[in-house]
Amino acid sequence: MACFFRRSVAAQLSRICGAPEDVLVPLLSAVPVSKKQSTPDLRLAVNSLVKNGVLSPDADLQTQTERLTKQLRVDAVVEEVISGRGVINFRINKRLLVEKVLEQLRAEPQSFGVQSELLRRLRRGRTLVEFSSPNIAKKFHAGHLRSTIIGNFIANLKEVLGNEVIRVNYLGDWGMQFGLLGAGFQRLGSQEKLRENALQHLFEVYVQVNREAEHDESVRLAAAEFFRRLEQHDEQTLSLWKQFRDITVEEYKKIYERLGVRFDHYSGESFHQSRAQEVLKELRTRRLLKTTEKGKGVVDLSAASDLSSYATLVRSDGTSLYITRDVAAALDRKERFHFDEMIYVTDKSQSVHFQQLFQILRVMGHHWAERCVHVPFGLVLGMSSRLGEVVLLEDVLNEARYRMQHNMQEAKTSKELTDPELTAEQIGVSALIIQDFKGKLISDYKFDWQKVLQAQGDTGVFLQYTHARLRSLLRMHGSGNHTHFNPSHLQDSRSISILQHLLRYDEVLLQSALDLQPRHLVNFLITLSHLAASAHRELPVKGSPAELAQARLRLFSATCSVLANGMKILGITPVDKM
Repeated sequence: MACFFRRSVAAQLSRICGAPEDVLVPLLSAVPVSKKQSTPDLRLAVNSLVKNGVLSPDADLQTQTERLTKQLRVDAVVEEVISGRGVINFRINKRLLVEKVLEQLRAEPQSFGVQSELLRRLRRGRTLVEFSSPNIAKKFHAGHLRSTIIGNFIANLKEVLGNEVIRVNYLGDWGMQFGLLGAGFQRLGSQEKLRENALQHLFEVYVQVNREAEHDESVRLAAAEFFRRLEQHDEQTLSLWKQFRDITVEEYKKIYERLGVRFDHYSGESFHQSRAQEVLKELRTRRLLKTTEKGKGVVDLSAASDLSSYATLVRSDGTSLYITRDVAAALDRKERFHFDEMIYVTDKSQSVHFQQLFQILRVMGHHWAERCVHVPFGLVLGMSSRLGEVVLLEDVLNEARYRMQHNMQEAKTSKELTDPELTAEQIGVSALIIQDFKGKLISDYKFDWQKVLQAQGDTGVFLQYTHARLRSLLRMHGSGNHTHFNPSHLQDSRSISILQHLLRYDEVLLQSALDLQPRHLVNFLITLSHLAASAHRELPVKGSPAELAQARLRLFSATCSVLANGMKILGITPVDKM
C-alpha cells in the first residue's frame, strides 16, 4: 500500500523534474519508526535523483534539496514537505494512511506487500532451490539444520513473490563410505535390527567397520569391492544400497514434517553417475579437459589459459569427483526442469566449490550459469542438550520442545491447549529459526538455549506470544473486518507507528529477495511485535466505546495478518494459543 503514497509523491516530482514516475517511485522509501520522536512517512534521498540522471551532478546537493522542497506542494495526500540534509521528508495525511492500509489488509490480507509495484522489477519464473542435502544411512546431523531452514525460507519467499518453485533435496548417497557400510552390513548387519531402529543400526555398523578398516586391509579391500559392484550396478549390491536409501528418506521425512519443510524432488549423486561420464567425454572431445603431470583431469579456469587456476574433475586413477557429478546434476536439472534460476544452500566452506562449478558451466558455454547462485552460511557454535554435545537434529528438536513445554507449564499466563506438546514443538522450532536468522547468514553464531527460548526480547517465542495474544483478542471480540470503522479513532501515536511500519513491508520483501537474507524480515517482524505489544497495553478494546473498539480491532487484525504472513515466509507456523 505504500505504493499509493509513493505514486502520489512521484507524480508531483515528475511534473517538477520531468522524469517518469516509474523512475521516481522506487527512490521513495518508508521511514523506519522512531521510539523517541514522531517520524515522517516517506523520504527521498536527493542524491538518488542525481544518480538516476534526474538532477545535475554539478550543482550543490543541499541547494538542490532546498529548491526542490520549495517546489513541492501539500495536497490531499501530502500534509507536509520537510527539507533535511540531502533528503526530503514527507508527512502524509494520517486519516488517508489509516484508510488505505487497513482497507487493503481487510480486502486482501494474503497479498499485502507482495503485489507492490516495487517488486515488479524482480525476475519471475521457475526457481530451483537445492537445500538440506544430508548423507543417507546416517541419522540427521544437527549441522544440516541451517541449510534446511534457510533453503525453506528462500523457497517460501520466492513462491510468495510469484515464482514457481522446485524444492530439491540432493542426498549424499554415493562414494566409498557406502562401500564400507555395505561390506560391513553384509558381515555385521541384521535385517531385524534394521526394522527396529534402522538409522541407529546402520550408524553402529558404520562406526564398527570404519574402526576395523583403520588396521585391517581385508576390510578396506572388501569395501572397495562392494563399491565396485555398486558402480557396475550389480543387482544384489544395488538392492541393499537402495534399501539403505529408502529407509533413510522415510526417516528424514519425519524430521522434515516436524520442521514444516517439504520437498518436490529427492535426488542424489547416484542419479548422475552415467551423466558424469558423458560430461567428461564432452570435455575431452572439446579439448577442455587437460591432463596434469600427475595424471589428473582438470578444466582450466584461468583468464590467461595458463592453468594458474583450475578445477579437478578426474583423479589420477580415472575416477570422477563430487564436482563432476555436480556439473552433471546441473545439466540434468536444466533439461528436466527448465529452471530460470538455481539456488544452492550450503555452508561457506563450499564457496570455492560453487565458484568453480559455475565457471565450468560457463566454460562449457552454458550462459544460464550466470543465474546460478550459492547462498553460504556459517557455523552454529556450542549447541548442546541435557545429554551433552548434540550431533543429531532430532535431539535438538526434542530439547527445544522439552524446554518450551517446561517454560509453558511454569508460566502463569499459559492457556488450556488441545495439544500442548505440538504447540511447544512449533514454538521451539520458531525459536530455533529466529535465533538462526537474526544475523548475516555467513556469520558463525554462538548458540544459547537461555536466550533462544526467552519470552521477552527479540526471540521466536516473543513473535509467537504476540501473535497468540492478538488471536486471543480477535477471538474474544471479533476482527472488526465486517463493519465500518472511523479512521479518526486511530490517530494516536501507537496506531500511527504500526501503520507507518507496515508501509515498509514491501521494501523489506524486496531487500530479502535481492540478497536472500532473512534478517530483514526478522527485524521487521520483531519491531512489529514490539509496536503491537505497546498498542495492546495502551489501546484497550474491552470497555471502550463500540466505535473506538471496532477501529482498534481492525488495527489489531491487520497487524496479526502481516505478522502471520511474515512468519510463514520464514518457515514458522503461527500458533493461536500458548
